[in-house]
Amino acid sequence: MLWAGFLFGLLGSFHCVGMCGAIALALPGQPGAAWRFGAGRLLYNLGRVSTYATLGAGAGLLGQSLRLAGLQQSLSIASGVLILLLVAVPERYTARLANVLGLSRPLAWVKTTLARLFQQPSLGALYATGVLNGLLPCGLVYLALAGALSAPGVAGAAAYMACFGLGTLPLMLGLSLSGQLVPLLWRTRMRQAVPYAASLLAVLFIVRGLGLGIPYLSPQLGAGPAPTATAQPRTVHYCH
Repeated sequence: MLWAGFLFGLLGSFHCVGMCGAIALALPGQPGAAWRFGAGRLLYNLGRVSTYATLGAGAGLLGQSLRLAGLQQSLSIASGVLILLLVAVPERYTARLANVLGLSRPLAWVKTTLARLFQQPSLGALYATGVLNGLLPCGLVYLALAGALSAPGVAGAAAYMACFGLGTLPLMLGLSLSGQLVPLLWRTRMRQAVPYAASLLAVLFIVRGLGLGIPYLSPQLGAGPAPTATAQPRTVHYCH
């Protein structure tokens, strides 16, 4: 399902432009050669990807513990249902999820540190800015993490979220390099398409969890191998 994470990130990057585009456009410049400017923008985006992969590993650890409890198929269905619920909830409420979880104080530290990093145009500071930016509340990231819950293992969930982050990279990197890359009308239309893409992803997780016996799409999870027939020794009768 890594391809699903990448495609979801690719489409969702239009949402990122609307929500985090201001940060990408306001990144401090790199003095000196042009390659340093491009390297700084790339490191900023790789910082985001690193954070997404780390969050994915945490989601994978939770998912792995649930699978060990024999809830593999239920977990896939629950991931799909959770994505649908996040799609149905307005963005302003998902943005408050961090406060509900008691993360307001850590988020205040993140924002304060980001403001300080913006005064340091070094390559390391730009990478750290991307790392911290990945921790800011974002409904799109919550949707991706809901899908990562049913990824196979901790490494699989981390890879799923890394692919999600890499999907957002082309547009976000282009935006930070060019200033304005996509007209406002197209950004608006693609952001409106994100809930439909998320709903399709949710349906895929639910169908996968149902174990309908459809190869690759909905295999029978947990089904043991079919018994193999053993050859019976053939009795030879001799006539006396």
